[in-house]
Amino acid sequence: MTPTSSRLPLALKLLFTAFVAVMVPVYYVNYGPTNFLYFCDISLLLCLIALWTERALPASMAAVGILLPQALWCLDFLGELVGVHLVGLTAYMFDPNRSLFLRGLSFFHGWLPFLLVFLTQRLGYDRRALWAWTALGWSLCLVAYFLLPAAGTVMADPKIPVNINYVFGFDDAKAQTWLPGPVYLLVWMAVLFIVCYLPTHLVLRRLFRSAQIAPASGIEETSIGVDLRPA
Repeated sequence: MTPTSSRLPLALKLLFTAFVAVMVPVYYVNYGPTNFLYFCDISLLLCLIALWTERALPASMAAVGILLPQALWCLDFLGELVGVHLVGLTAYMFDPNRSLFLRGLSFFHGWLPFLLVFLTQRLGYDRRALWAWTALGWSLCLVAYFLLPAAGTVMADPKIPVNINYVFGFDDAKAQTWLPGPVYLLVWMAVLFIVCYLPTHLVLRRLFRSAQIAPASGIEETSIGVDLRPA
């Protein structure tokens, strides 16, 4: 894609890249590499790919995966701010043992959904995103459950995340007990699809034009794209 045909502002690409360039090393030092397996962090990296490639699929995947969860994050943060405990997703934002700068970086949870909606409006919605994100999201859940620290695990550094993607329940201090662990995991994965991914997919599909894929070349098109069919 030539600069003149770019659908996204260069300033936006540079600003977002600068933020990621700061956030990634800071998060790595403070939270460790496993923190980047959270849905929200994966979505941030997908957004970076979408910005520079101007391909709809990465942005569409991230939108399917996190628009509803990030809305819950914002509600939970506002609740904690006024002293109302909802789910506890944002309790770390009020942890005095974490610097204000570190906590400030996490505000990307609040503005990233708006950026993803903007990207989807500009690039179109790729309908393959539902199944692509579902495969990715479920894979991340399996990795978190079988390979990463469970809820209640005491880490040498308390900032290192446990219970990534809430595969052991919403309480990081202890695993849920109302279902056997593997059963809860399957239920959680089903809930993510039925409650988060599928409804978001249906809304995005209705609101935004479809990003088409040219069958022969694999080049992404939208309704405002270049007609690549032979004359």
